[in-house]
Amino acid sequence: MPLGTPHWRRLREIWRSAGWPCQDLIEVELLAAGLLERLQEDGRERLRVTDAGVQALAATLDRNRRARDAHEQLVGRVALELQRAGRVVWRGLTLRAGLPGEAEAPGAPAPLIETPAPPAQGRPRWVQAMPDVFSIRHTTVPDYLDVAVHEIKVRRADLLGELRRPAKSQAYLALSSQCWFVLQAGIAEPEEIPADFGVLIAHAQHLALARPAPRRAHQPDFGTWMALARHACEPAPADDAQAWLGEAQSPPGPDPG
Repeated sequence: MPLGTPHWRRLREIWRSAGWPCQDLIEVELLAAGLLERLQEDGRERLRVTDAGVQALAATLDRNRRARDAHEQLVGRVALELQRAGRVVWRGLTLRAGLPGEAEAPGAPAPLIETPAPPAQGRPRWVQAMPDVFSIRHTTVPDYLDVAVHEIKVRRADLLGELRRPAKSQAYLALSSQCWFVLQAGIAEPEEIPADFGVLIAHAQHLALARPAPRRAHQPDFGTWMALARHACEPAPADDAQAWLGEAQSPPGPDPG
């Protein structure tokens, strides 16, 4: 019996709680799989995670930890490549973008920092975006900033989940001149990614260009500049730190994205 995300979420909830039953089909399947057991205490029924359930939780925790580690490693690779291409790079930013949509709920506070919303009927729908890698060219000419967002995916399930909820990706488009998906090799084909995005494939030793990203005119708004000012950019790579002090090394090569 295949178990999905709702099953693992419920199993974790029961592990952390007193185990009062909901008596729904998710619990039926967990009981049938031997991951839960029923106990009678003082005339009440309670659920307990079995030893097999504990082992299953530990296995999912290990898989998730390895996926997070792989994700962060690839984020670091992309950030380093962009820095070596002469770009200023940020990780862990939180930005807000306005998308066409219904007005916010009555009484909801307005965002403190807002990006200009695309033209639409009525008020925009504000979306919080946390791009994996956000970068701009190292330039003093505003028109040459070429703002880029790189979204990193190492698991197919994560990629499909994002493609099913396009608001997040649309926010990235609203915040950048070009937007990329960086895919771990083997998790998807470039044709599965919407045409508004470029695609890079991460192999063991290099990043391969599968499809260039369409470029659009874009200037960061005041809210984005404030977010960049509050959040330190990535420090210069240790092996490149002395490159700008003399002419012994060449400047960074072509922009990979």
